[in-house]
Amino acid sequence: MRRARDTPGARAASEGGANAKKHRPWRRLRLPRLSALRLPRSRRGRRLAVQGLMALCVLALLPATWMRLGADARVGTTADAPAREVAMVFGAGLWKGRPTPYLAHRLDAAAELYRTGRVKVVLVTGDNSRVEYDEPDAMRTYLTERGVPDDRIVSDYAGFDSWDSCVRAKKIFGVDRAVLVSQGFHIHRATTLCRSAGIDAYGVAVDEPRDATWYYGGTRELAASGKAALDALFRPDPRFLGPQEAGVTEALASATP
Repeated sequence: MRRARDTPGARAASEGGANAKKHRPWRRLRLPRLSALRLPRSRRGRRLAVQGLMALCVLALLPATWMRLGADARVGTTADAPAREVAMVFGAGLWKGRPTPYLAHRLDAAAELYRTGRVKVVLVTGDNSRVEYDEPDAMRTYLTERGVPDDRIVSDYAGFDSWDSCVRAKKIFGVDRAVLVSQGFHIHRATTLCRSAGIDAYGVAVDEPRDATWYYGGTRELAASGKAALDALFRPDPRFLGPQEAGVTEALASATP
């Protein structure tokens, strides 16, 4: 058996490394020195630089502020949620094929809404763009393990982001009114987007400890809110729209005595 260094791939890597040492055009490039990045020397120039930085910060915060103020009156807890036929749960990742803790907490809240009779059907929307990654089916399994009947759960396999989930809920599944379930750092954006998509939405904010994941999610919202504002303004079609589906209608029919 040949050793790794004797294989064709290893030889190619070795030869490439030798050639790279002979030909390194990037070594002739001179990177800008940090000392060259200086504040303006004049008082007026420094003042303008600070004002420009502050303006950029305000612009970055505007979308998130708009969404929070606009949706705040429509966000509460599971106990505050109005009676609606449908609850929507947004995907939040899998770990070894099972919902992550954050997604599990969303699903726990949805199961509570079902048990207390506030909703009749749960629409789980998430990513299934790869065979080995299936958020909706993992969410369905988790809910059935917690007492939600399988025929009361509807799966949207093309909820690639919040806007896609909201538009597909309206156009593909015919959802007009829904209780949305997500963490506090995301629920205002989700509520705003679903309302922009034509859904009368109320958001349930799931409590979470202020850990590193929570702070990461809150920071990520600043960038995501900018995209969301553009989605709400221009209302693009989702990545995959497809034909209408009767899953929610059929599930509601089975829930009717």
